[in-house]
Amino acid sequence: MHGTLSRPDSPPPRPAHQSRLPLTLRLALRELRGGLSGFRVFIACIALGVAAISGVTSIAASLSGGLGREGRRILGGDITYSLINREATPAERAVLDGQAPVSEVASLRAMAVAGDGGAALVELKAVDPSYPAVGTVETDPQGPVQDLIAERNGVYGAVADPALLTRLGLKPGDRVTLGGFPIEIRAALVSEPDRIGSGIGFGPRLLISLPALRATGLIQPGSLNRFTYRLQLPQADDARLTAVNAAVQKALPEAGFEMRARDNADPRFAKGIERFTQFLTLVGLTALIVGGVGVANAVRAFVDGKQGSIATLKSVGAPGSQVVGLYLIQVMLIAAISTALGLAVGAALPFLLDVALRDQLPLPLNPEIAPARLALAAAYGLLTALAFAILPLGRAHDVSVAGLFRDAVDPAARRPRWRYLAVLAAALLALAGLALFTAFDRKVALIFMAAAALAFGALRLVAAGLMAGAARLPRPKGMVPRMALANLHRPGALTPAVVLSLGLGTTLLVTLSAIDSNITRALESTLPGRAPSLFFLDVPSREADSFSAFLGAHAPNAKIERVPMMRGRITALDGVPAGQIKPPEDAAWVLDGDRGITYAETPPDGSSIVEGTWWNTEEARQPLVSFDVELARALGLKVGSTVTVNVLGRAITARVANLRKIEWRSLGINFVMVFSPGTFRGAPHADLATLTLPDGPDPKLEAEVVRDAAKAFPSVTSVRVKDALEAVNDLVHKLVLAIRGASVVAVLASLLVLAGALAAGHRARLYDAVVLKVLGATRMRLLSAYALEYGALGLITALFGILAGSVAGWVIVARVMRLDFAPDPVGALAVAAFAVVFAVVVGLAGTWRILGQRPAPYLRQF
Repeated sequence: MHGTLSRPDSPPPRPAHQSRLPLTLRLALRELRGGLSGFRVFIACIALGVAAISGVTSIAASLSGGLGREGRRILGGDITYSLINREATPAERAVLDGQAPVSEVASLRAMAVAGDGGAALVELKAVDPSYPAVGTVETDPQGPVQDLIAERNGVYGAVADPALLTRLGLKPGDRVTLGGFPIEIRAALVSEPDRIGSGIGFGPRLLISLPALRATGLIQPGSLNRFTYRLQLPQADDARLTAVNAAVQKALPEAGFEMRARDNADPRFAKGIERFTQFLTLVGLTALIVGGVGVANAVRAFVDGKQGSIATLKSVGAPGSQVVGLYLIQVMLIAAISTALGLAVGAALPFLLDVALRDQLPLPLNPEIAPARLALAAAYGLLTALAFAILPLGRAHDVSVAGLFRDAVDPAARRPRWRYLAVLAAALLALAGLALFTAFDRKVALIFMAAAALAFGALRLVAAGLMAGAARLPRPKGMVPRMALANLHRPGALTPAVVLSLGLGTTLLVTLSAIDSNITRALESTLPGRAPSLFFLDVPSREADSFSAFLGAHAPNAKIERVPMMRGRITALDGVPAGQIKPPEDAAWVLDGDRGITYAETPPDGSSIVEGTWWNTEEARQPLVSFDVELARALGLKVGSTVTVNVLGRAITARVANLRKIEWRSLGINFVMVFSPGTFRGAPHADLATLTLPDGPDPKLEAEVVRDAAKAFPSVTSVRVKDALEAVNDLVHKLVLAIRGASVVAVLASLLVLAGALAAGHRARLYDAVVLKVLGATRMRLLSAYALEYGALGLITALFGILAGSVAGWVIVARVMRLDFAPDPVGALAVAAFAVVFAVVVGLAGTWRILGQRPAPYLRQF
């Protein structure tokens, strides 16, 4: 035999890579070989929260990336210039043509009238021969779009949305009239490449040619239309886009163009994505923070289960800091595993969504791995685990070996060392800093953090008050209520953990129920009952009186309102260009695009003067403006400030004469800006009219008015308020559905935490149950005591959830959404009942199995 012999009892040599690891890390890795059985809730809570955050942010990144990559297709060009109420002049068009090839698209709302007299609102889109310059139009039957909309035998063609064909009972080959002019439907529209850029429409699409639009006579001075000029750049890099826009702005500074570039095709939609993503991210962060309670419970149970190991380590000289470090490493390694699981699910969500809903999505989704978004979610997960684990781990630092053994029976309450409190504070500050740094709206993020801190503090007070109250109550004579009462306040009671976990979930459910019920009520009942029944756009000013007479004949007792309406874009405030103003997010929309404006001799209905005075006859000859008070304050305007607007290519500066408080929810005729009559004297415009029926909505009468108005006044566009509200209602409910889906994650996390809290107390409950059975307690008595205890916890927590959730719902509905708030007792009581039942069922489920077993095997374990 060659070589050397080693002693048979000598330990095997450690691998080289392990020998280089620090002792604490080696011990931590060795202990983890025993498995993660005690950390199932821990892993589920962290993974769930991280998956929610990473999934939401990854989908948002994919949407934003899709908008960026598909910006040219969405716009129909590399850069676009739009005008409201007018076409570009020959001089303006020459400037645009000098930069790149230009295609022209006009869009407006109009009434399509079928041969049998049926009429429907349509989103009319008129295109030139180069359309589509980017992408393809799909039709049924398929054919070149220019051939389908061309003139044949003196009749122009159209491609119609299938919804219009269904609504009016049409098929290819049938005709409709636009402004009294016949148009032949030649195909159904399957898809158009630039659909997203058109925004939300209230009617189905009807695609025609520009010559056909001019033939209809719908383009009148002051009519509501948009002409968009799309430039196709041969070199579409960012430098070229900037150079072209600079040249156009220099040549046409007063044109009033609204510019969009392919790298920011729809900034309002992009802002909407960011805002909604922030909200859903905060919901995911709520799930993560709720799950943090489960982390704390799991770590506390883990430390309790490791008391023998801790005592052994301390008895052989391990300092308290090394013991804490050993188990902190284990906890953070498990947190890293949990985070990795959550990231894997979140990163996969955009790809799964694209596969499952590719044909249903209204906008491009280019699934991608977003490292920055995933890193953010990972940071949230790891910081949450650290924040909620450090105090349970730190409690063993200063306890003697004997004290550790006594902790199994009588846990000692002691203040953690400052170093662990400092780690907790640093982790919480890092979480808050991340939420603020990445927030689209920092005000919302601050409100969220304040609400989370308030909820945690309030629930801790509820738990402490419940325990103190239970300790002071007289002891009942019966065994069952006496045991249930003692369980509420005894050392190691489940009260704090159950109240915290169940209370957060209940509060969230009640809040969502209140928001959902109030939005539904506002959209489906309150608004339609007091709002106008019909809006009429593009009423020619020369026909305004006869149109009012027409409405009066059809609805004699109805309220008819009519005001002049134009479109204007704010270009400067107090002489400062609008592009240099950085307003709050909730007021930025006023400066983004064109706004409806009017002029009036008297204050509009539904508004009241809060600052300044209305103009008299003499003052009305001067350029003055009345501004919405809330938006004025957000924009820094006051009485005496100046506002410059571009209307029909002319820049007009007016002085703010007064500020008004407007009741927008009435859906009456009102405007952010109302000018004095002298400001636009002689300017071409159309009127906006409303018809409010005295007895509320009347579908039959409304249909008759729409049909007859389309025949008698072909250029007038009728909009049923009910249809508009249904479109908004559908959008809002889709958003609410997304919120519900994200909130399910938070509620699931709270349920996991509750189950984990009950599981963490399982060992103590097992000991009590076995001892009591030895002393003669029956299974039914024990179950009754536990049911009474869990029911009391569930009931008190549910009452808190109803109160806190209702207050939170009121703040969001009344203060943020500016809607009337009404409590939702049915939803709140349903949530409360669920909380009580769930607490009892989950609590009893943990003890049911052991109550049926013989005591001897369990007594040997203690």
